[in-house]
This record gives sequence, C-alpha cells and structure tokens, in this order.
Amino acid sequence: MLGTLGELHARVGGRLVGDGTVKIERVSAIDDASAEALTFATDDRYLAAALAGNAGAVLVDASVAIPDAPAKPLLVVENARAVLATLLASLKPPRPRGPFRHPSAVIEDGAQVADDVYLGAQAYVAAGAVVGRGCTLGVGAYVGAHATIGDESWLHPRATVHERCEVGKRVVLHTGAVIGSEGFGWAFIDGRLERIPQVGNVVLGDDVEIGANTCVDRAQTGSTTIGEGTKLDNLVQIGHNCRIGKHCAIAAQTGLAGSTSIGDYVKIAGQVGTRGHMHIGSRSTVAGQSGVWGDVADGAMVSGNPARDHRETLRTEVMLRKLPKVIARVDALERERNAQS
Repeated sequence: MLGTLGELHARVGGRLVGDGTVKIERVSAIDDASAEALTFATDDRYLAAALAGNAGAVLVDASVAIPDAPAKPLLVVENARAVLATLLASLKPPRPRGPFRHPSAVIEDGAQVADDVYLGAQAYVAAGAVVGRGCTLGVGAYVGAHATIGDESWLHPRATVHERCEVGKRVVLHTGAVIGSEGFGWAFIDGRLERIPQVGNVVLGDDVEIGANTCVDRAQTGSTTIGEGTKLDNLVQIGHNCRIGKHCAIAAQTGLAGSTSIGDYVKIAGQVGTRGHMHIGSRSTVAGQSGVWGDVADGAMVSGNPARDHRETLRTEVMLRKLPKVIARVDALERERNAQS
C-alpha cells in the first residue's frame, strides 16, 4: 500500500484537491483502475477519462486544466511523469544486493571482484576482468577477459559483456543483452565471404541502460561508444564503430549500421534503420519506421523512407491520398475529350 492521498502529497509535493484520506494501494492505468488505485493524466482528454473511470484519485500534470469541482480527488504536480516514476519505483521489488556468491558462480584467477558484489548462480567473471563495488551479476551473467564493470552496475540474467569491453558506473544491462558481440565485417576474397577481424571493443558511459536482447557490436578497430545516460530499448542493434552521444533514447527494433554517429539528446522511435557512415545531429528526432539514408541536422525532426523533414513527409502523404481522385478526374477528362472528338 502506498498510503493515503494526503501522505503521497506530503511525499511528492504539488497541490491536493479534494479528500486526502482516500487510501491508495496501487498505481494503475485508467482502464485497469479500481477504487483503491491512483491513475494519472497528462492532458485534458486523459483527465476526462480518469474522472469518469473507477480510480479513487488522479495524479494530474499542472499543465492540464482542472475543473472547479472535480468528481475525484486530485494530486496536481508540475511533472506527473516524474512523480509517477518515483511512485512506481517504491513498488518495484528491490534489486539483489551482496555480498553474495552462489556456489556455482565462477571467478577466474586474476579477476578483481569487489567484496560486496552479488554473484548469482552460474555467473562468470573471466581472468583479468574488473567488477566494481556494489555490482549485481544475475544468473548466468558473463564478464569476459579484461572487461571492466563500473560501480553499482547491474547485469541481469544472461547479460554478456565480452572481452576488453568497458562498462561505466550504474549501467543496467537487461536480460540477454550482449555487449561486444562480433561486428558484421566481411570481404569477398576469391568469390567467398571472409571475415574481417573485429579487434576493437565497446565503451558504455555512466548511467547507460541497455534493453533485453539488444546487441552492441565491438568495433573493427577502436571503440563502439555509447554516451552517459543513453537508454536503448529491447531488440536494438548497434553496429560496429557506431558513436552515440549522451542522453539519447532509442526504441525497439531500431538498427544502426556500422559507423553511424549520433549527437546528444537524440530521440529515435521504433523500427528505424540507418545507412551507416552518416550523422544524426544533436536534439533531433527520427520518427518510427524511418529509413535514414543521409545526415540529419541538429534539432531536425525527420520521418519516412528515405527520411526527410517531417512536415514534407506529411504533405507528401496528403498528396498521395488525393492521387486516386486526381487520376479519376484525369480519366474522366480524357473520356470527355475522346467523346467530343
């Protein structure tokens, strides 16, 4: 139980509208809410739906117009999403903490593992690897030879960090994430594909989070790099020698071809693909399912395939939808001309 709405108000601040004694047991989406739930609204439409629903109270963004006599108690805050994250974090099961070493975990000779690390069943740390203080290595997590894991990082079950890769502090690798997989480098020699050795590594900055089953390939030479605070969703592919800046967000099923570079604070939606050897500028946005074939300017918003200015894409879509009517009109004019002749 989270407490009463009044207690939540005391914890997160903001403005309480209505009965603060309502008991809150959980946080729920509008459609799933019950009388013991707190739901949330970030615009007028969602607030109207929340007030008409079953929730006991509503967390509301301060940008939303508040009715004079709302049908439910409200907790109005400056940033509802930020407060929501705080409340949900209090409901999340705690992360495993050491010192703990399962009998089946393996630390090879020459590895350096801090004395307060949590090592789950069959976790493996190779010779020469360094695992910092406060780290958690889940079941089957793998740290390759001479890899480094920064303090307070968390490798979920079966997460893999291959040899010589560098992971910063407070990094989270979700289940099945692979850091330092072999880059996709091949050359035709005498009619056959022969592998080009990928001898570089991957460097992850502090506070990076990598989603489940996401792969970050090691560089052919040098480093594939991901800047501090960047978040990658599940099922993302980062090719060899890519360079991603700070505090970027990349959604699921996006694939970056080798040597793509990305600035800081970039948002990339799902199922985006890039050509490689091109640059996406800082604070730009790439819409879902876009195919990026060339450089994107700082601050731009692009969409479509090939990706171009989003407004241009929308205009093109409007014209394409009108095309059947245009063709029908041309056909009618031709029939009329033929009949007259």
